[in-house]
Amino acid sequence: MIIKNAKIINNDKIVSIIIENEIIKKIDADNNFSIYKDNNIIDANYNYVLCGIIDPHTHMRDPGLTHKEDFNSGSKAAARGGVTVFFDMPNTIPNTISKENLIAKKSMMIGKSYVDYGFHFGGSKSDNSDDIKDVINVSASTKIFFNASTGNMLVENDKVLEKLFESSKIVTVHAEDKMVDKAINIAKATKTPLYLCHLSLASEIDSLKRAKDSGMIIYGEATPHHLFLNTEDVNKNEKNKMLLRMKPELREKSDNKALWDAVLDGTIDTIGTDHAPHLISEKLEKLTFGVPSVEHSLELMLKKVNDGTIDLKLLTKIMSENASKIFAVKNKGLLKENYDADLVIIDLNDRSEIEQKDIITKAGWSPYIGFERGGKVLTTIVRGNIAYNKGIFSDKCIGKEIEY
Repeated sequence: MIIKNAKIINNDKIVSIIIENEIIKKIDADNNFSIYKDNNIIDANYNYVLCGIIDPHTHMRDPGLTHKEDFNSGSKAAARGGVTVFFDMPNTIPNTISKENLIAKKSMMIGKSYVDYGFHFGGSKSDNSDDIKDVINVSASTKIFFNASTGNMLVENDKVLEKLFESSKIVTVHAEDKMVDKAINIAKATKTPLYLCHLSLASEIDSLKRAKDSGMIIYGEATPHHLFLNTEDVNKNEKNKMLLRMKPELREKSDNKALWDAVLDGTIDTIGTDHAPHLISEKLEKLTFGVPSVEHSLELMLKKVNDGTIDLKLLTKIMSENASKIFAVKNKGLLKENYDADLVIIDLNDRSEIEQKDIITKAGWSPYIGFERGGKVLTTIVRGNIAYNKGIFSDKCIGKEIEY
């Protein structure tokens, strides 16, 4: 495959990107693609070509809750949004907290995804530290819930928490407010790298900064909804009071600002969507936490490129490069020769509105309907294979599990 007339971030150069055997073979600054014998040529039409987005935090609901989402529908939404790799969380049914359940889940998902994927393993209140050790090289992290979760995944016993941390290569946590400090203290005591999911409060950012300043190996994640939405959006109408509910909840405008400041100064390392789909009927029937987000994260973040808040270099760092480094993903996260050809072509001039008719997720709705895009995803390429191109998806599932 050859992508011609591609604008890349490096000084806005126009290049050809030569792809062979799923790898970026050459980035030709002379745009001299004609010397390569390849009939499969994509014209980027002088639009930006970025490294594919890595979403480190999704809930694809498969197995056990597939009426809301499944690997196929969720990965399709990811491809539509320019996401070429996602990591799935373990609070499915059954919880992915045993080696056997992880093996079964991995086997179940083969051939179901439009993009590449990985799995987080779950910590259990029953102390599954032996299982954690067994899967340490075939999972992205150990996910531990310090706040409410499903099944056996809320861990409150300090001795169990310490054992789970000690057994892990890196721990990702759902920790809110004061629980952030508790997670940091345990990680510091056990010398375990820590990844704080979906930070939402200015006070949590302060805790993260102090931990980083102390020399800890620690990372922070922000979600699109905590960056772009707040309590004012929740209180706009009665419907939003049901739809715009998640854990952690939406916060104040001042917290939005603290998060954006943390993105800009490097305190926040990644953007993870916490894609947590529920049917709109479920959301309106009773209080149900979580929103779909994976298909709109990049197009939302591009709004902040267009208004000058961030540049594309920082955007790709927090949406691709950093996640790849943090979770030790092989050969991904950079638009670079000899890396996987995971690419997304975007039209920065398309400021069209996100519409209901365009929604891909099985949940069938989005909190961002009516929002103006900062740019539109035109084409998503996974290891040199077209997953999505201008409204048309691949006729086969090309995604496979990533390597660490």
